[in-house]
Amino acid sequence: MRLLHTSDWHLGQHFMGKSRQAEHQALIDWLLTQVDAHAVDAVLIAGDIFDTGTPPSYGRELYSQLVVRLHTAGVSLLLLAGNHDSVATLGESRELLACLSATVVAAATDNPATQVLVLPQRDGEAGCVVCAIPFIRPRDVLQSQAGQSAEDKQQSLQTAIQTHYLAVYDAACLRRDELENKLGRKLPLIATGHLTTVGASTSESVREIYVGALEAFPTSAFPPVDYIALGHIHRPQVVGGLEHIRYCGSPIPLSFDEAKQQKEVLLVDLDADGLKAITALPVPRFQGLVAVSGKLAELPAAIGRAAAEGNREFPAWLEVTVCEDDYLADLPERIQGIAEGLPVEVLRIRRQRGNATARLAAEASETLDELSPHEVFARRLEQEELADDMQKALNERFRGIVTALQEEAI
Repeated sequence: MRLLHTSDWHLGQHFMGKSRQAEHQALIDWLLTQVDAHAVDAVLIAGDIFDTGTPPSYGRELYSQLVVRLHTAGVSLLLLAGNHDSVATLGESRELLACLSATVVAAATDNPATQVLVLPQRDGEAGCVVCAIPFIRPRDVLQSQAGQSAEDKQQSLQTAIQTHYLAVYDAACLRRDELENKLGRKLPLIATGHLTTVGASTSESVREIYVGALEAFPTSAFPPVDYIALGHIHRPQVVGGLEHIRYCGSPIPLSFDEAKQQKEVLLVDLDADGLKAITALPVPRFQGLVAVSGKLAELPAAIGRAAAEGNREFPAWLEVTVCEDDYLADLPERIQGIAEGLPVEVLRIRRQRGNATARLAAEASETLDELSPHEVFARRLEQEELADDMQKALNERFRGIVTALQEEAI
């Protein structure tokens, strides 16, 4: 059984005023080529298929195109919801997509057996059994209790998520035993997840998902399966030194601090004895994305080097951080003058300053789309002279309000 593990596509992302449609189209074309070249049996997307709960029409079109093209290629597809995905949006086409070899798991349920799936090989034979666990919303597994401290809430949520994993694992073991008795051969067992684990390395485009509660899920709390396919963290990595627990990362960079990362998808080979091999397939860069920094006199050379990643049709997107000369009032005009005539497009200019007032000025070019509500609130608090305990209390209160609003919107 050969599985292709990917996650965090964020279809429909609006990146500083720019659409990622062309990149995602190129990604789908490339992925279909890899699926054919490497004889992939099934593709698994471990959450954050869309960037928002209400994706634009072109994002939905790309989603449909991916499903249809994989079905035509004879490859099954498992789609799991992430924290950016809407349960309703993914669920509305679930039955239709089931006719096209695609299985959608939009939310955790009370019946663990409904989250146990069998992914087939290309010949139709059972290839592996899956504990198909999407992003787990607290309300799916936990009832809040009055009077709980922040530590109590964190422990309760961690325990509830672990209990859910074990319940699905037990159901999967029963299903696997039934199939093995019927087929006369062993089947590998895998699990999925969309969450932050202990020790995972994040980037600025990854948002906190268990607001004010669970920071990271311990690897020891996962069930003993052959492979764990994770999503949510955009940087590809092995978790806790355990080769079978993997984040594949996002296939395209979703923020400037991811610009230097080599993006990848993972080929996972499984057989009757379990996990055999994991092979990283580097994803080409479909859009130049470059972060440059330096003094004003150094920027012409740096921007000139960045221009090599773009062309006239698809200029490279730049983030420029100016050091020391950041006090100049006409800095944006100077930067644009340096970039003029080159196949680059400056999307953001940052001024590197040491004090809080200067940092606020430097970030004035940011839009609200680039910031989480918690970042906006934290920056506003920086302008007030408040005691530490008051700042902490206000932050906790704000997080509670945001959590309640997010749950109402789902």
